[in-house]
Amino acid sequence: MMARLVIDGSFLDSMILLMMIREANQIDVNGGFYTVAEAARLLGMEDHQRISRWLQPMAKGNDPVIVRDYPKIGREHEVSFLDMIEIRFVEHFRQRKISLQSLRVAAKNARRELGVSHPFATSSVKFQTDRKQVFLETAKETGDRFLLNLMTNQIEIYDVIESILIRHLEFDVDGFARQWRPDPAGSPNVVVAPIFAFGQPVISKRHIPTRTLFDSWLANDRNGSVVGDWFRIDKNDVDEAIRFELRPLH
Repeated sequence: MMARLVIDGSFLDSMILLMMIREANQIDVNGGFYTVAEAARLLGMEDHQRISRWLQPMAKGNDPVIVRDYPKIGREHEVSFLDMIEIRFVEHFRQRKISLQSLRVAAKNARRELGVSHPFATSSVKFQTDRKQVFLETAKETGDRFLLNLMTNQIEIYDVIESILIRHLEFDVDGFARQWRPDPAGSPNVVVAPIFAFGQPVISKRHIPTRTLFDSWLANDRNGSVVGDWFRIDKNDVDEAIRFELRPLH
């Protein structure tokens, strides 16, 4: 049986936009590429507009929480892999009622003190120790009682948060995130890394985008064996890719 190959329209739209950015700005987009909506879905966030707000300054002259790698094209915000890992970090602290203003100040201070553009996408003893000090100073500067309590009376909880945030991430020799497993429980073999398919989720040793497998599965009467044969991968990889694409937001 001959399989039908389908390429997702939204994936094509992203690739077209990526090429436009590359041509118009002559910048390197090999650091992964995601629309805000794509990043939100990978991160399990229902409201992608929150991410858009984090990418913009609250007031004229202020830095945003996350300083993006790519320039804004028209009304769209696109983010890199490291931008997305920082969004994951910010979302985790927002869920613990740390104010956006405190996170904005902490990010600015961390970029200055750590000397890196993505201080919330790093992991090493030095980065984690310095980041802890930055948060303590930010709590005192902003008067954020939740953050101050976290950094003084509940410092062990902060350490737990840090340990949670680096789970399922792999880091390069410089301490920057380079690969992420977004659904380790349900889809442990799905990875997100900027070196594969512009950062789209992939599976198997051939690094095939999960969305490509999912759309081909739909086009072939949901026959995973046919899709596996077509792409020369194990049916288990097809099944896992499908589970990943169908996973609910959380």
